[in-house]
This record gives sequence, C-alpha cells and structure tokens, in this order.
Amino acid sequence: MTFILGERMNALFASDNVTSACPEVMDAVIEANSGISESYGDDEWSSRLKEKLSEVFETNVEVFLTVSGTASNALALSALAPVYGKIYCHELSHINTDECGAPELFTGGAKLNPMRSSNGRINAKELDEIVRGSGNVHVTQPSVVSITQSCETGTVYQLDEIQEISKIAHKHKMSVHMDGARFANGLVSLGVSPAEMTWKSGVDVLTLGGTKNGCLAAEAIIFFKPEMVGNFPFLHKRSGQLLSKMRFISSQLNAYVSNDVWIRNAIHANAMAKILSKGLNAFSNINLAYPTESNEVFVHLPRDVIDYLNNAGYDINEEELDGKAVRFVTSWNTDLNDINNLLDKLSQKYG
Repeated sequence: MTFILGERMNALFASDNVTSACPEVMDAVIEANSGISESYGDDEWSSRLKEKLSEVFETNVEVFLTVSGTASNALALSALAPVYGKIYCHELSHINTDECGAPELFTGGAKLNPMRSSNGRINAKELDEIVRGSGNVHVTQPSVVSITQSCETGTVYQLDEIQEISKIAHKHKMSVHMDGARFANGLVSLGVSPAEMTWKSGVDVLTLGGTKNGCLAAEAIIFFKPEMVGNFPFLHKRSGQLLSKMRFISSQLNAYVSNDVWIRNAIHANAMAKILSKGLNAFSNINLAYPTESNEVFVHLPRDVIDYLNNAGYDINEEELDGKAVRFVTSWNTDLNDINNLLDKLSQKYG
C-alpha cells in the first residue's frame, strides 16, 4: 500500500495523519447521512456517544466534540486556566511546540511553563520543586498540569507516574489535563482500562483523539468532574466547534470506541512500530533516540542516510524534537510489506 502520487513524496511513515479512515468509521458516517436529524449535538448519535463514553470510562462524563486536537487542547485549557494562570507542560508537548499559540489565545493569556526531561515525560518530583507563586500578585498563578499520553517522544507514562503527577498537581490546587491525541496507543501499551489511565489516576480532563487512529476528523473533550464544566458550552460555541451537523463527528467516535475498534487499530499500529524499531536499530549506524513504546519511532540517522531515503522517495520527518531525531510513525493500516520495503532500501544502502 503505497501513497506516491505523481511527484509527491512517499509519506507512509511521516505521520499517522496521512492515513485514511477505517471502514467502521466510514460506515458510521454513511449511516448518519441518511435522513434528517437534530442539529448542534441534539441528535441521537451525540446522545449515544455520551452514554458510550460514560460506559467506556466507567463514570458519568460530560463530552464536547471538536474536529482537531489543537482546538480540543486549547479549549480544554481555557476551561481550566484563568487568564492570569500558569500551565505546566513538557517542553516537547504539542501545546508548547505545535499549536501556534492556540492555548495562550484561547485562555486569554495564560502562560505555558515548559519543563525539560530526558524522556519526554514530566517528572513529578521536579514539578513539585518548581511550582511556586500561588497567591503572589506579581506572578502567574499555578493552574494546570498538562501531560501527553502517549508522549511526543513515543514513550508512555506509567500509571504510577500519572498518579504522582496528579497528586502533586492537586496538592497545589491545580487541575490535570491529558492530551490524548494518541490515547489508544498509550492505552494498549500499558494494557490498562481507560478509567485507570485517566480519572482513577487523577486526570480531570481528557482530550481524546480519534483522527490519528482511524477517524476522519473527530476529537472529544471529556470532563470527568461535571462540576468543572461551568460555562464551557459557551466557550465551545464561541470557538466555532459546536458544529451544526454534529452527528457526523459523534457517529465517527461512536464507531471508534465500539466493538474495540480503537483498541484493535492501536494494537496494530504499536505492533508495526515495534517491528520497524527493531529493524532500524539493527543497522550499526542507526540508533534509537527513545524506547519505542507506542506507534512513533525516533532514531538518530546520519545525514547521508536521510538524503538517501529522501532521494528514494521517502518523506523523512526531521521537524520533530527540534531536529534532534528523525521520526517514523506507524498507523492502524500500516502494511508489513511497506516496513520491509523501507528496511530493504536501507540494506541496499549498506550492502
């Protein structure tokens, strides 16, 4: 399965955003397209989705839908951080590096406080040490801790890490936000339940991603504490994310979280990443930058190898992690033959 069209580069491993939607999602959209329905989320698909997600997460949740991860993250943070607030995040987090200032815009000026670590994950002890300024009128007020699961480095927070971060955050009267753009990949990596990886570990709000794992364009902001919703419906509407034909978003997510579709898709993506990671690491001059724990593989590639692969038609992603590593991403429909073709191409280089 190759995606070369004319002179376009082969984007197979550039991102999981390049993939198509899975059949179950497409079928659900087609079904939702029959007849007429209530608008602005008052439709039966949206009602069923709230019930389904409450079942999946083993608690009553409040759900608001968007069509992008950037919108979800920025909106969620706007509900948690005041305009004078401070949001602690990892320096490589997408809210800090890849969302064009949307969190700052949507919150009305809250400050991101990026933290550094060697593995792409916030360290709870270091978080506890740097949180300061509460009540001091001269500084932004500690408001939110945002973590990404799975992380931007392809690694995964263990449950005890999430729990410890949440404990520290709540001790300082901060909320915990989880960016779940690749939530399912982290979930199957740990082999735990959605509840265990979120509210049972102290997460207050989750932005659940579906687009990277088989949906067309479907994301959800999930509040685990209904009392935190407040005026969020107005923020949702003002942002332009309260779609008139919301059933086309909710139908996607209904199909996505039903019959273990999201789990099956993520299991395949993660398995393909493991195979690719092992194959790349077998070459003497290619080294893993991080352990492969989800569906992203980060490696250090020599410059001549990058040029070789680009000349061979591959679109090598050098933009992640400030150019410190090259990223390969597998997805729900990655074909093993495509991995073997890439590894064979590298073998020809070194043969």
